[in-house]
Amino acid sequence: MKALLLFLIVLSFTLHLSAQEKTNEVSTDRNASDSVQVIESEVIPLDQVTLTGLSLTTKLTEISQAVSIINKSKLAQERPITLSPVINQVPGVFMQSGTLNTNRITIRGIGARSLFGTANIRAYFGEIPLTDGNGESVIEDLELASVSQIEIYKGPAASSFGVGLGGTLILQPLYHNNATPEVTFTTQLGSYNFKKVVGTAGFSKKGQSINLIYSTNHSDGYRENNAYNRNTFTGVMKFDLSSKDELAVLASYIHLNAQIPSSLSQEDFDTTPKKAAFTWGASKAFEHVNQGLLGLTWTHDYSDNLLQSTSIFTSAKDNKEPRPFNILEEQTYGLGLRSKLQGNNQLLSLPIKWMVGVEGFTDSYNAQTFENTYEDNPKGSGSSYGEQLSDLEERRSYANLFAETTWDLTSKLKFNTGIHANYTFYTLDNRLTNTTINQLGDYDFDLILSPKFGLIYTFTKNLNIYGSVAHGFSMPSTAETILPDGTRNRNLQPEIGWNFEIGTRFSSFNNKLNGSIALYTMSIDDLLVSRRTQEDNFFAINAGETRHSGIEAQLSYPIFTHKATRITAYVNATINNHRFRTFIDKEQDFSGNELTGVPSEVLNAGINLMTRNSFYGMVSMQYVGDIPVNDGNTVYTDNYTLLNAQLGYKNKMLKRLHYDLFLNLNNITNSKYAAQVQVNAIGFGNNAPRYFYPGVPFNYSAGINIKYSL
Repeated sequence: MKALLLFLIVLSFTLHLSAQEKTNEVSTDRNASDSVQVIESEVIPLDQVTLTGLSLTTKLTEISQAVSIINKSKLAQERPITLSPVINQVPGVFMQSGTLNTNRITIRGIGARSLFGTANIRAYFGEIPLTDGNGESVIEDLELASVSQIEIYKGPAASSFGVGLGGTLILQPLYHNNATPEVTFTTQLGSYNFKKVVGTAGFSKKGQSINLIYSTNHSDGYRENNAYNRNTFTGVMKFDLSSKDELAVLASYIHLNAQIPSSLSQEDFDTTPKKAAFTWGASKAFEHVNQGLLGLTWTHDYSDNLLQSTSIFTSAKDNKEPRPFNILEEQTYGLGLRSKLQGNNQLLSLPIKWMVGVEGFTDSYNAQTFENTYEDNPKGSGSSYGEQLSDLEERRSYANLFAETTWDLTSKLKFNTGIHANYTFYTLDNRLTNTTINQLGDYDFDLILSPKFGLIYTFTKNLNIYGSVAHGFSMPSTAETILPDGTRNRNLQPEIGWNFEIGTRFSSFNNKLNGSIALYTMSIDDLLVSRRTQEDNFFAINAGETRHSGIEAQLSYPIFTHKATRITAYVNATINNHRFRTFIDKEQDFSGNELTGVPSEVLNAGINLMTRNSFYGMVSMQYVGDIPVNDGNTVYTDNYTLLNAQLGYKNKMLKRLHYDLFLNLNNITNSKYAAQVQVNAIGFGNNAPRYFYPGVPFNYSAGINIKYSL
């Protein structure tokens, strides 16, 4: 309730200032209008907000679910070291970032119980899936300079994108659309020996668009055994094959070498937060990743009212990860196809938009583990190979069929409906003969049909309301289906949920005040609960039901506008009530407890400054409520507040040479907080459970961006 009270206070203050400043207007002379385009980049009228990720609808006013957009100017201005400060400004979305290579994204509490990484949320780079066959998504390794916009669809209503229970994240590629070729160079230095360099080259001419991005990142890290190195190369290209045909090419390569300090016990978190977990530091645990992604998308215009888009994509990943309990080597190869046909027609003399499509995906995953004999080596030597422990090969596949329509029942009322059909199957083979693990064979699930229904009523172009009912599901991973005796749990079922939502989007004061409010409740059956039998051995059971309910609200308003200076205030709040409805595990009744790993309230507020004379700045605050870290609700994190700021100056030195100087200050008040939690951690060998990843104290970064137009 503290967050709600703060939200109301800031709202009142914002409206008071707006009443004082509403008579101020931006100059309309030619020079000033050039500046307005920059100044108003973050305040877009409601009816002009465009969504490029959805197959069917393009305007935010036509969407019957909560959607948030992080646009290009936001990404370019903040230049975050990690994606979490930007993602966490979105109501209903919470990204925990224990280290640069240890992250978890949740939407409306979905995915919070994932032991490792982001799960139960679909992610795409353009039309190319970033979610693997096990339902896990990694988006933080992509270079943000290759992204033009991030669209976040909350809840399982995006029927054309796999209806993950939590929602869908779509990272739109940044195509070079300027007629003038450009090269840019950005260097950024910061605390803990952070270094980042990004170089881009963009070319667009005669139906061709090529954007090439290279980046290198390094940090020694705040903690012991916390060094991070990442190099990426991304190509975003588009070619006109004819007046009706277009080919888009996405290519990405990532090389990552990052150490793993792991989580800490309460005592170590309180007294020595910079240390690594003892065994993880002694073994010098790390991950070494090489990953490639390639996608081709062919678009064909049959007519003004009929469009086809077909994508083929492939990916490969090689990972080596020495941990104290074993050394993991894994290789993944994926291949998929996605095709859709969409049109605009008339039904009963009323306009109707429709879309049908198919998506198929398969990946081959090989995982080998070896004994880690680091304890037999001299101190400081790190990990070394011992006896091979396992050699498993998985083939994970799914097929999705989807269809969606939006029908204009009247000039103000739209009816949106969709259906998604999914069939998923796994094959798991043991390739190691000297083991007691059984040959595990095939494992498939029944066909799942996920419908959705929505209504959107537009009062004016600046005000609409919507309501929706949508079905979603989450598949168990292959590892979760394996019981301790090596057999498959063939009674394991997917998590199934229904989401009910109503909301409104509005703007007023000449499109200056923009806001949205969403209320939702989601009931999930057959909750997947992971049980650990060893430090790296776990399986899942269906053990209960949860109910996720909440309110998400956001506002933005230019509280001061005078000539070519604009100060914009924003505030958003998330109030959650996520609880176990029925949950009995090992004769322990957790029914009624708060859902593990989710804060009950999150508040963000900030002020952005943009001026004609090229100065810009930002001050932002985030309040996060306490988080239960075990199902019994006996251990919580402390609530915390983070204060961040940025100051920048951009101008041009020559006619074609532009520069941008910037300074970022993070956690200015030096708050002590848990940046990520390991839910339901177990202490092995009489050690205390290690629940907490310590957040980084006050830190800074500064840099320069140079752009040269050829």
